[in-house]
Amino acid sequence: MESTRILLVDDESDFRTTIAKRLMKRGMEVEQAGSGEESLAILKDKPVDVVILDVKMPGMGGLKTLHQIKENYPKIEVIMLTGHATTQDGVDGIKTGAFDYLTKPIELEQLLGKVRQAHEKILREDEKAKEAEFRTKMEQQMIATERLASLGTLAAGVAHEINNPLAIIKESAGWMKSILQKEEMAKIPRKEDFEKALGKIENGVERARRITHELLGSVKQNESVLSRVDLEELIDEAIILIKNEAVGRNVQVNNRVASTDSVIWSEPYKLRQVLLNLLTNAVHATGSGGSITVDFERSGDGVELTIQDTGEGIPKENLARIFEPFFSTKPTGKGTGLGLFVSRSIIEKLGGEISVESKLGQGTRFCIRLPACYEPGKARKS
Repeated sequence: MESTRILLVDDESDFRTTIAKRLMKRGMEVEQAGSGEESLAILKDKPVDVVILDVKMPGMGGLKTLHQIKENYPKIEVIMLTGHATTQDGVDGIKTGAFDYLTKPIELEQLLGKVRQAHEKILREDEKAKEAEFRTKMEQQMIATERLASLGTLAAGVAHEINNPLAIIKESAGWMKSILQKEEMAKIPRKEDFEKALGKIENGVERARRITHELLGSVKQNESVLSRVDLEELIDEAIILIKNEAVGRNVQVNNRVASTDSVIWSEPYKLRQVLLNLLTNAVHATGSGGSITVDFERSGDGVELTIQDTGEGIPKENLARIFEPFFSTKPTGKGTGLGLFVSRSIIEKLGGEISVESKLGQGTRFCIRLPACYEPGKARKS
């Protein structure tokens, strides 16, 4: 109750001031408004839990003000104040969404009781929302866990079995390509069509090979190799590796990681894999003339690394799914849907976490948080 934030709306200043003082003596935060218009202006700038609202006011009346409050701030609870002759207004208020109503003259203890009940309702609704969010997250985690279990069971065997025929297909396609390049084949009918078909075969083989490689990487349990990692050097290496593609797409990559205190203890090879994946994704998402910025800062006993691009952004409905295995927003054949899934697995195995923020048309920001000194066996628990 002491933390309850109240907005008292009444055109009678003496009544309003008296009630406000009594509520503040009980530790509540109280704002005052003399009209419906003024109350709506206050709500734009200040958070409020409960509004105590007089029905009869000049200008915008209580019921119209109530309608505006519930439309724009549905979580706020409203207690209506009516005269004995206008109790129907209180009933109409409840129909519009008010928590309850009291008739004037009011007793302070009765008002406190209604405020307490309204505050308890807010807390219950918050708990319900948190429980619903928790259930949704648990369901998503269960789905991801089931998929990962399936991957772990099938990936190794399937990947090795697939790689053998892939090698034969690739070798045969290369052999046919070399035949087409011979002088005696220069004038065969539809030679370009054959070459395009072989190109598609080679692209398909490469895509299948990449999928099996990432499948194996997502479930393979390598022993941790802890070593000194200079994040500035590691990021420089990753940027060099994607530089040609960035230049080809006219995308500028900025490294703001200062050499001062950029050393952590972790697994450089796995971190390099994550950085390459995020930087490559950023390059693909950023249009010509755009930029990517890599930044770093110490945070408590850990570090925070961010990769921000000025690209097209990710639709809100996709943000919750981008770390799922096989989920991809890229065109068919351009992505496996495993890159971000594998990246999150790596970061969590290194005791950290990865998050994403994005706005359509404004770009995307990935944030990686890692312990300054990773301890194998103490991976972050989701």
